[in-house]
Amino acid sequence: MADTTLTWLGHASFRIDTPGGKRVYVDPFLHGNPKCPDAEQEPERVDVIAVTHGHGDHVGDTVELARKHGCTVVAQVELAGWLGKQGVPADNLRDPNKGGTVDVDGVKLTLTNAHHSSSAPDGSYAGEPCGIVVEVENGTKLYFAGDTCVFGDMQLIGRIYRPDVAILPIGDHYTMGPREAAVALELLGVKRCVPCHWGTFPVLTGRPEQLQELAPDAQVERIEPGDSVAV
Repeated sequence: MADTTLTWLGHASFRIDTPGGKRVYVDPFLHGNPKCPDAEQEPERVDVIAVTHGHGDHVGDTVELARKHGCTVVAQVELAGWLGKQGVPADNLRDPNKGGTVDVDGVKLTLTNAHHSSSAPDGSYAGEPCGIVVEVENGTKLYFAGDTCVFGDMQLIGRIYRPDVAILPIGDHYTMGPREAAVALELLGVKRCVPCHWGTFPVLTGRPEQLQELAPDAQVERIEPGDSVAV
């Protein structure tokens, strides 16, 4: 099988092109995202959307994309209920909770714990924030931590799921910064990291170079929005 391609769309938004030909979007904040490239704001195809929590910079364009493309949307149960009320067809929603796994045509998505807050863009209760482990068809695993601080049970996430790459927020202020992200990599036992949730707004001051200095044994990918890495 081909490699998995991970493309950063700015902020915490990503596109995964899987070895089996699926196109998975995680936290598709495209319109209104000042770092999302213009060419990425109108996806030509979407097979799956996964959302970590209810904040507007993560739910983003989920409802509009689901309506347009008829794709499957995976979100924690309360958030999935809210998305359904916004117009995502019930048949397209998958609503696990933390620890639960759903299989969407060979792509497995598992919700994990995260420490943050969560409410829908209209202020509604949106359940709890989550991380997501995405396992693609050839067994490669990508851990999206979502918006979170570091927490000790990241060691369990590493032990149970053994991710090949960790996608960690490093901006600070609203999430962990480089200092905590370096410890997160240690707890996870992961040697490769794609940083996100940095550089979008002035308050997000953490930078990949700082994380690399604090985690010298890790491979910290320094990519710009629109860039891709093979996993």
